[in-house]
Amino acid sequence: MDTEEAHARSEQTAAKRFARWRLILGAATEEELNRLQQCVSPGDRLLSEDERVMDQALAAIYDETGGTADAGQSGGRTASRGAGSGASAPVLSRWLGDVRTFFPNDVVSIIQQDAMERKGWKQLLFEPELLANVKPDIAMVGTLMALKGKIPERTKETARQLIQAVVDDLKQRMESNLRRAVTGALNRRQHSPLPSLSGIDWKRTIQRNLKHYDVEHKRIIPEKFYYFDRAQRSHEWKVIIDIDQSGSMADSIIWASVVAAIFASLPALDTRVVAFDTSVVDLTEQCNNDPVDMLFGIQLGGGTDIDKSVAYCQQFIEEPKKTLFILISDLYEGGNQNRLVRRMREMRESGVKTLCLLALSDDGKPFYDAGVAKRFTRDGTPSFACTPNLLPALVEGALKNQNLSELVQRLGIKLDS
Repeated sequence: MDTEEAHARSEQTAAKRFARWRLILGAATEEELNRLQQCVSPGDRLLSEDERVMDQALAAIYDETGGTADAGQSGGRTASRGAGSGASAPVLSRWLGDVRTFFPNDVVSIIQQDAMERKGWKQLLFEPELLANVKPDIAMVGTLMALKGKIPERTKETARQLIQAVVDDLKQRMESNLRRAVTGALNRRQHSPLPSLSGIDWKRTIQRNLKHYDVEHKRIIPEKFYYFDRAQRSHEWKVIIDIDQSGSMADSIIWASVVAAIFASLPALDTRVVAFDTSVVDLTEQCNNDPVDMLFGIQLGGGTDIDKSVAYCQQFIEEPKKTLFILISDLYEGGNQNRLVRRMREMRESGVKTLCLLALSDDGKPFYDAGVAKRFTRDGTPSFACTPNLLPALVEGALKNQNLSELVQRLGIKLDS
């Protein structure tokens, strides 16, 4: 690389660095950054045309003025931005399009959420044409759930489509692994002469055919193949999912709804889904039909009576040693805390496999009652935040009657003990 080429690349790198700082710091730094940049690359504009549009989108949310810069101007802002809570539908629609065009998906989600929290742009949810331009994500579904009672009738179908898109995405991520976990635990117990490549029990086949090892070709010539019996017994295990409806649990509720719907579709499991605040709502029927219906049946917010909900769930336990109880809650109990702890302990001692998920989400450390979590864990109910990718291993372990506290530790999950 010659000196001129190296110098040109250095100038390009410096220009990108100045542009990035300009996007981060906003219009107030335009003059100073432009002056500094001229020392490096005289005559160049600080932001490109695309970067000007990005800057407008960011400024609409994060600038105090709430105005919009003219993409054709080299500096300054005007009052034409229209970013306040009274912005017109065309302005919002154009803003949504710009955000989705120029920012990656994870950033789009953050900006959309900030638009509602910082600017009160509830219009994003109340007009079908605007909602149709929103990027579907878990945060947006949580907001729709919280505001569902205020969404106009004309927008509800669009809102449902947005929620359906998120549910379908999460289901695609989870379904094959959860199905594999359940079938791996329950459907590989007897052997069958029926041929099926996917059903070959390779370990048993190899062991039984070692005497047919071909030394010359260094391979086993199997005389007989052994297959797993794929016949599914109906409702072999009962799974009860008890979900806290607190507003802080929104992400976990969405994931739990998808997981519950997958469980409900498996004949080997008898799945029951319950949601609670100070009252208890049985959502089993909605879950069996459609997880979107289930989400619409959940009302975020309100108080919390976990003990009342666990007591409700206990009536469905017929065979304790064939029951998996999953409580999804931050454990901030508004009811009888001591009775809750005792109830969970007695449930586990009867043979029920019990888990407490303080959160079920991709990331984030949950806020929870550490005291109750410690008491649960010490009584044999592992209490921890769980990412969706770890859940299949936990379910499989439970259905195989493994010690869940030991399994959780083997998976590298930190228990609150």
